[in-house]
Amino acid sequence: MDINAARTFLEIVKTGSFVRAAGNLNITQTAVSARIRVLEDQLDRPLFIRNKAGARLTAGGEQFLKYATTLVQVWERAHHEVAMPAGRENVLAMGAEYRLWNPLIRDWLIWMRNECADVAIRAHIGLADELVEQVQDGVVDLAVVYAPPQRAGVISELLLDEKLVAVSTDSDRRELIGEDYIYVDWGRQFGTNHHAVFPDAPSPVLTVDHGPLAIEYLLAVGGAAYLRMGAVRPYLEHGRMHLVSGTPSFSYSVHAVYSAKADEQLMDRCREGLRVVARDPLKG
Repeated sequence: MDINAARTFLEIVKTGSFVRAAGNLNITQTAVSARIRVLEDQLDRPLFIRNKAGARLTAGGEQFLKYATTLVQVWERAHHEVAMPAGRENVLAMGAEYRLWNPLIRDWLIWMRNECADVAIRAHIGLADELVEQVQDGVVDLAVVYAPPQRAGVISELLLDEKLVAVSTDSDRRELIGEDYIYVDWGRQFGTNHHAVFPDAPSPVLTVDHGPLAIEYLLAVGGAAYLRMGAVRPYLEHGRMHLVSGTPSFSYSVHAVYSAKADEQLMDRCREGLRVVARDPLKG
């Protein structure tokens, strides 16, 4: 299979249009159509339904989507490793959730530069489920995520047990849940724990799935929310936020996830660096 055909397929899925995919790939629409036609012939089923609005996946296209993504990722990984930079003996593909890049992963990358100069690193941001699945598929060597899902053949090591704490801009706040309460979606486990503690809580007026956004909004208009202690500590120290008394904290642990089949020696070195930088509380 031509890897360019898989890339073209993914570009059409992303843009929803053969025309826009052609523009983004800097090829003609005829070339895009030809690549998809070859794919459909090889798979013996149609992948897209085209109409005036653009293109949408058929049932066969939906099934092929995961494989196309993996094909492109594996190819990029192979290309990266074959074209190993001069002076490097190993290549590490790693990923992390967005909220962990500053400072944890930033500090780890600095540690790796100083202590493991023979390792070339390909790093990217992703979602926990996606990253762990990529570890399981062998596309990613190491992932750093919150609350990783269980996967066969995947090992998870606890790096840091951070806490989610209830905070408010009002120092005298007694009731956490109110009209100005911001529900931050920290994942399934948090949702379960939150419901157990606040079973009668009404549907929140505002729900967000990004902690830094919740912090900025809270500081701008006031209210209350569950946020990471590492992120709100500076605001607590300066009196801009306050812990809400009588509310529980929830665990929000950070894990290093890697395949049981990964290079053991390389994983040991990388995990040692993560342990070193995780000894300091998260600040971001």
